[in-house]
Amino acid sequence: MKKSLTPESSTELLQILQKRFEKNMDRHPNISWETVAKSLQQNPEKLYIINEMEETEGEPDVVSLSKSSEDIIFVDCAAESPKGRRSFCYDQDALDSRKEHKPKHSAIGFAKEIGITLLNEEEYHTLQSYGKFDLKTSTWLATPAAVRDLGGAIFGDRRYNRVFIYHNGAESYYAARGFRGKIIL
Repeated sequence: MKKSLTPESSTELLQILQKRFEKNMDRHPNISWETVAKSLQQNPEKLYIINEMEETEGEPDVVSLSKSSEDIIFVDCAAESPKGRRSFCYDQDALDSRKEHKPKHSAIGFAKEIGITLLNEEEYHTLQSYGKFDLKTSTWLATPAAVRDLGGAIFGDRRYNRVFIYHNGAESYYAARGFRGKIIL
């Protein structure tokens, strides 16, 4: 069953998204709001997913993640990792491995539930080129299989005016670590 918003909720969300879009034109210099709005109106199930991003305090906005792509991509642009998506370990295997003090969910699992995917390392660096994100928090990133197969996962943050990518055990979780996601229209 496809999920959709009520007409009132759709209108309210579109107003929020338009205001954010117009305030941050540097994130999407070659895309017009009219194009975005038309695409959202044609894809109510994706508007629903973007609402889930908004509800978990991700502050989604259109971000040009590639100079060659003309895709409309919504990315979590909250200054810090979204509050409604923190204190998660990396994935279901990591969650299952914890014998006690389990977090409430995993980043990969929750992202799948709401219909988004985690940013990868390159996309995270691109997002950071549009502003200063994660000055106090950190963000789980899509982890290469070679790292995950060994029990690890990667995350990023910005400290000392520089973007850092680190590693941690995938089963770890912290109150200041969440995840950012994206959805392509």
